[in-house]
Amino acid sequence: MTSHLHESGCNSLLSDVRRNEIAPGRAICRLMKSNGRVVVFAAAFAVCVTSIFQYFASTSFASAESSAQTKRPPTSVNSIAGTTTLAPEGTEIFPEQSRVYIFVGKTGLGHDHGIEGRFRSGWLRPGAGENAGEFVFDMQTFDADTDAARRYTGLPGSTDASTRRQVNENMKGPGVLDVRRYPTATYKITSAIETARKSKEGHPMYQLDGQFTLHGVTHPLKFPVEVIEEEQTLRVKGSFTIMQTAYGITPFRKALGAVGVTNQLKIYGDVRIPRPQGL
Repeated sequence: MTSHLHESGCNSLLSDVRRNEIAPGRAICRLMKSNGRVVVFAAAFAVCVTSIFQYFASTSFASAESSAQTKRPPTSVNSIAGTTTLAPEGTEIFPEQSRVYIFVGKTGLGHDHGIEGRFRSGWLRPGAGENAGEFVFDMQTFDADTDAARRYTGLPGSTDASTRRQVNENMKGPGVLDVRRYPTATYKITSAIETARKSKEGHPMYQLDGQFTLHGVTHPLKFPVEVIEEEQTLRVKGSFTIMQTAYGITPFRKALGAVGVTNQLKIYGDVRIPRPQGL
């Protein structure tokens, strides 16, 4: 009878421990007050084993949960000028396959230039009527008169390394782009709607509409782009013009204005994004 009561009490306390209604140490103390050393020892041992099992079970679960969270694919976040934009999955541009090119015209005895730049990040949802995308231009990558830039903007020949170095210093310095102070430019795209027009090659045309920020100044900007279906990507190409002074930039001049560049810039975007399934 006594053994039965001890066993019943032990089982009750073990149940309490499993439900976290009583601490293991406190359960052992209660058992010590009852008779039967063997029963007490066995019950205490059982309480300890239960506690150890619960500890490892809980830590294993937490570890597994943490590991699962670590393995989840990260969401792309662009934090520019105090704002955060989440890129929907499958819309991010391929930065290594995307470029921006700029044609800079000459004034006086100056020279025409072609500029090549890269994107820090970006995404686009062709067809979206709102929150359609964002392009972030890495101004520190802008490089004057690369062979690729000259070809893309229609300029002949090449430019020697010394001239390119001087042009880059002038362009990136505080007197023009001031890339240390303004390391990025952004185009936040409100909508990217397909139009009834087709390109010369018969590709669909879309109208991008959004806000362009350069040199700390923001203006509305809309322009058409051509969307070309490739094997695994969509190639999006378009161009627009801006006036440097509209964005607080003074066009480069030297020799009392005898050598310089035009106020107007023509900017070409050529980006690739993943091709949606089904296309």
